[in-house]
Amino acid sequence: MPCADLRENRRKRSWLTGAALFLLVTVPAFAAQAPSPWSEQAVRAHIDFSTLGHLLDRQQLEALVAAGRSLFTARFTSGDGAGRPMATQAIIPTKRKRPVDATFRRTAGLDANACSSCHREPEVGGAGDFTANVFVSEGFESADFIDLDPQFSNERNTNHLFGAGLIELLAREMTAELRRERDGAVAEARRTGKPVTATLTSKGVDFGSISVGPDGMVDPSGIEGIDPDLTLRPFGQKGVFTSLRQFTINALNAHHGMEADERFGARWTGTADFDEDGHGGELTPGDVSALVAFQATLPSPVEVVPDDPAWRDAARRGAEMFDAFGCAACHKPELPLDSLTFADPAPYDMAGTLRTGEVQAPVTYDLGLLDWAKTLPRNDQGQILVPLYGDLKRHVIADDEVNQLANELLSQRFVERDTFITAELWGVASTAPYGHRGDITTLDAVIRAHGGEGRAARDAYIAASDADRSALIAYLKTLAIVP
Repeated sequence: MPCADLRENRRKRSWLTGAALFLLVTVPAFAAQAPSPWSEQAVRAHIDFSTLGHLLDRQQLEALVAAGRSLFTARFTSGDGAGRPMATQAIIPTKRKRPVDATFRRTAGLDANACSSCHREPEVGGAGDFTANVFVSEGFESADFIDLDPQFSNERNTNHLFGAGLIELLAREMTAELRRERDGAVAEARRTGKPVTATLTSKGVDFGSISVGPDGMVDPSGIEGIDPDLTLRPFGQKGVFTSLRQFTINALNAHHGMEADERFGARWTGTADFDEDGHGGELTPGDVSALVAFQATLPSPVEVVPDDPAWRDAARRGAEMFDAFGCAACHKPELPLDSLTFADPAPYDMAGTLRTGEVQAPVTYDLGLLDWAKTLPRNDQGQILVPLYGDLKRHVIADDEVNQLANELLSQRFVERDTFITAELWGVASTAPYGHRGDITTLDAVIRAHGGEGRAARDAYIAASDADRSALIAYLKTLAIVP
C-alpha cells in the first residue's frame, strides 16, 4: 500500500474489521517496505497507537482484539526481531557482557516461538502443562546459566488468561480504595495531631492495617499480602505485575526477544535496537495495546452444570464443603466490581510501561459490550460479581511440616519464597497440572499440599469423610473454561 494511503488512513482514523485493522500501520523502522506475501515474517504490519481512538465501539473493539489474537498466535521469526543476542531477559533493559551462543535456551530464553506456544489449554489464551514451564530469574548481565539447578531460576507453570481483564479491573478498584483509606488516615492524624491506626480492607479482603503518626508519617509494617505502596499486582504467581500491559512487555522480551519500543526503544535506552539483533521498532505501543485487548476480553471461566445427575448432586454438596473446610477464606467465590470500563494504558504502571500521562488519551472500551460479560451476575447495588475464587492477595502457603509448595530457592521482587498470590480457581477443571511448578497432577494432591495460611483448610479436608472430599472435587471439576 502506498505511504500516502497509509497517512490518509491514519488521518481519517478509519476503522475496518478483523485482519483489515492492519491497514492502520506504520512502517517498521528498519523495513524499507511491507513484507511480501511469502515473507518469513510473522508480523505483517504494525499498529499506530494514535489511530486507535479513545472510546471504542463494539466493532472497533472486535477489530483490535482480532489484531491482538493474530499477534498472540504469531510465531515470531528473526525477520520480526525475535532474539536478543546482546540483551538479557530482565524486565529492566540489561545488556549482556557477551553474545549468547544459542538463540533458544530453556532456562534464560528464548524459550517459545509464540505466546500461544504455552498459553494453549483448553484453547488459545489458556494454561500449559509441564512441558510449557518457564524459568524465572532476574536476568543479570552475566547470568548465562545453562542448567536447571533451582538456585539459578524458579520453574513456573503457565497460568491461563481467561477473565484477565476482570482481574485487572478488580485490582485497579481495590488499589484506589486502599489508597483512599491510607490518605484518610494521614489526613485525620494531621488534623487531630494524634496517632491513627486504620484497617485496610477492600471488597471484603483484609490487607492488615497502617499506623500514622501526628506528622503524617506512615508505618507500613502492619500491611498484609500486598506491597507497602498499596498497589495490587494481580498477575504472576507471586503477584508482582500490575497490569496486562506490563506482563505482556516482560513476556515478549523474556520468551521471544521481541522488544517493545515503549521500554526498549530510544527514549529509555538511547537506541532503536537495544538487543543488537539488527531490528528496531519490533513492537509499537499499538501492537502491545492489541495484545492487551485480546487478553482483557478473554471470557471468564464458568461454573458448568453437569449432565450427570449424580455429579450435580455431588457438586452441590461440594459447594457446601468448600465453605465448611474454609477454602473460601482465600479462594473467595466472587468479588464485586463497580465498572467494566477498561482503559489502556493502566493507571498504576511504572516507567518502562506506557503510562496514561504519556498518551493524549487511553484506549478505552467497555467489556460490557461483549456477550459473555452480559451474563455476569450483579448484586442489589448493581455491582458485577466476578466469580474468580480468589482474593488478589499474597499468602504464606507452606510451613515446616507441609512445605511442598515452598519449592523455590529465589525470591522474586522481594516476595518471600513461601509466599504466593492466591490462585484463582475459576477454570481449575480445565487447567491441570497444579502447583506453581505444575508438578502436581490432581486436585486432591494440591489441596493436601497447602501449608501455612492454607493449613487449616487442608487439615479439615484431610479429616473429612471420603464422600465429602469427593464432593469437593466434584464441585471444583465444574469450574471450567468453556471454548
